[in-house]
This record gives sequence, C-alpha cells and structure tokens, in this order.
Amino acid sequence: MKARLIAPFAQNLGKTLLCAATATGMLWSANIVAADEDTIRIGFISPRTGPLASFGKTDGFVLEQARKSLAKGLTIDGKHYQVEILDRDTQSDPARAAQLAKELINQDIDLMLAISTPEVINPVADASEAAGIPCLSTVMPWEAWYYGRGAKPGEPSPFNWTYHFGFGTNEFYQTYLSQWSLLDTNKKVGVMYPNDADGNAIRAVLAPRIAEAGYTVIDPGAYETGTSDFSSQIALFKAEGVDIINSFPIPPDFAAFWRQAAQQGLHRQIKIIQIAKTGLFPSDIEVLGSLGPKIASAAYWHKTFPYTSPLTGLNGEQLTDMWEAETGEQWTQQLGATLSLLDAGTEALKHSNNPKSHDAIRDAIASLNVTTIAGKVDFTSGPVPNVASGPIIGTQWIKGTGKHKLDYVVTENVTDPNVEVSHTLQPYNR
Repeated sequence: MKARLIAPFAQNLGKTLLCAATATGMLWSANIVAADEDTIRIGFISPRTGPLASFGKTDGFVLEQARKSLAKGLTIDGKHYQVEILDRDTQSDPARAAQLAKELINQDIDLMLAISTPEVINPVADASEAAGIPCLSTVMPWEAWYYGRGAKPGEPSPFNWTYHFGFGTNEFYQTYLSQWSLLDTNKKVGVMYPNDADGNAIRAVLAPRIAEAGYTVIDPGAYETGTSDFSSQIALFKAEGVDIINSFPIPPDFAAFWRQAAQQGLHRQIKIIQIAKTGLFPSDIEVLGSLGPKIASAAYWHKTFPYTSPLTGLNGEQLTDMWEAETGEQWTQQLGATLSLLDAGTEALKHSNNPKSHDAIRDAIASLNVTTIAGKVDFTSGPVPNVASGPIIGTQWIKGTGKHKLDYVVTENVTDPNVEVSHTLQPYNR
C-alpha cells in the first residue's frame, strides 16, 4: 500500500522538479539574451607587436581611458546599454588581422574598429564588408584603403559597411609642398615608395602631382618590404643630385636605408629627408642615433591640436601628460589617433537610433559629422563615398631641449590652420 502511494508522489515530484529546472533554464536563457541585447560589443584591432608595433604601443593605455569613460555605459534613444570593447593584436600580420576580424564577427560584435596601416586595416575591412558588420578605421592614406580594396575612380563605391577617415594624398601634397617651400632647394625629389598598398597609392597619385608642381621626381622603382641593400637607390640619388628624399617605408627598412645612405655619403647632400609611415614615433628616430635629428615627418595628430575628446573629455596636453606620468615614456601621435577612432566610433553609436542594429550603426557612420581629439570627422562631405578626409601637419624631429632626447615640433599647418606652428624647418645637412 505504501509503495503504491509513494510511487505517484515520486512521479509528481519528478515532474515538478523537471518543470522547475526547465523554467529556470528558460529564465537563465532569457537573461543571457537580455544581457546581449543590453550590451554593445565593439571589436578593436591594431598591431601591438611585430614590425608595426610602434603604432600599437599606446593602444592599451588609450583603451584603458576609453573603458573608464564607458564604465557606466551609454544611453541611446532612451535605452541604457553596457559597452564592451574586445581588443586584439594582429602581430603586424595581415592574415592574422583577417582571422581576428572573423573571430570577433563570430562573437556578435556590433561595431568593428581597426587602426594603423593597410596591413591591419584592409583585411579587417574586407572581412567586415563580407559579413555585413559596420567598420570604422583610421591611420593610413584613404586612397590605399579605397582604391586598394577595389574601388574604381568615378564609379559608385562598392562598399556598404566599411568607412575610413583621415589623411590622403591631397593632404600629403599640400603639406609637402608647404614644408619643402620653407627651404631653398633644387626641387629634385628622390622617392622611395615600397611595393605595398601605401607605396603603390602614393606613386600613382602623389608623385604625378609633385611633378606637376615643378619638382623633378627621381624614382628608382618600387622596392620590396624587407629589402636589406639600398645601394642602387642611393647611387641614383647621388648621381642626380637630389636635395629632397620622400619615402613611405616601414621602420626597419628606413633604418637600413638611412644608415647605408650615411655610409655612402648621401646624407651630406640632402636638405630635407621627408618620411612617412616611419619617423612617426620617437623610437623610430632614436635608434638612428646622430642620424635622427632634423628628419622631417608629418603628424596626423600632435599634442598641440586644439581639440578635446568627446569620449574622455581630455585634450591633447592632458592625454600626453597622463601617458608620460604613467609610463615614463615620451608621448607619440598615436595616442590621439587611437582616441579619435574611439571618439568617432562611440559618437556613431550615440547617433544611431539602435546600436544593436548593424543597419542603424552603418547609417549613423555614413552621416557622421563630429569633432574628435584629432579634429573634424565629416562623412557628409568626403572626397569619395565612405571616406572623411583629415589633416596631416608638417613636423620635424630636433634635439631635445628638456626631458626627452628628441622633440617633435610643428613646422607648417596648411591642412589645419587651427594647429599652431612652433618652429622653423631646419635643413638636414647643416
């Protein structure tokens, strides 16, 4: 009798426990979904190690400032969201950049951010475009991003999800001509453009404009990244008597070239050594020892830019002072560049009516017109669709007058007159 009474009780108890477990599971699943719907996930990809590590050196610090500012989340169109930034290191490898982008996309990110050089940005942008993920990037010539990924001059943009802001060959052209006009030269320019996305874009677009402006362009042809012997280029520049050298190398290639140039006496004839992609950071110049001071550069951000980050509330001086106090190392222009990307990305999220909608974020980027710590980002008046142009300022490395071995000074400001010129350009060979 007891057995017959206990059996139905046990069965009912089992059903009750099963229902409770099922209900709990449903509630748990619902909470996970709710958490996902209430959390904005941002992917951030940059080169923190490898040959391009100088570009990513300050990213951890800038991301820390961004995360502090986003700790309480964002309220967008009346709804509050937590914000999570998933940052990844490409190790300066384009294939790894593409793989990391795909992994982040599979983790259901809402917005992709990529920064620094075609080797990082283009594979990330391509993966984002293929997956229908809104992607925003900066710090490479926009032509190498736009045309380097398959767009054609005069044709509609092939890109629906990817956007880029910053300098292009027009800004280089204005800056270089402004900078070079500060010294009396024979207007012979030796160019060192590598066989990569940057070099090919610069050769195709910038070099002809330099020639049209009355300069004689001496081009020994594209060299491969990783070249160790630049004797033929140096011999040509010496024979042609060039006063100016313009180059877009990665740091190790420039170090090899300029040391060989000094060994073969070329440096004594050069009045302006104008470099881009390398020479942006103090470490690039310090490794050259006595050959470093008076190398001319160009800055996509400088601590004297008169703008404030809408994300952190910091201006350039405050940001660089924080970096130097925390790390004991000299500031670099990447501090402001990286923060400007996070500024623009979070402003796009704020301007979307639904940050969990890829379409809404994409549309917000396409209509974005905001001021970041690096200046205006305006996609409503870009030179081509999907692009917002930005300044690049003439600069030079000189011997340090204070706590640093080198000072990075502004010598011209044609692409953004709001930036103050602080120094006169010095000829390299004097």
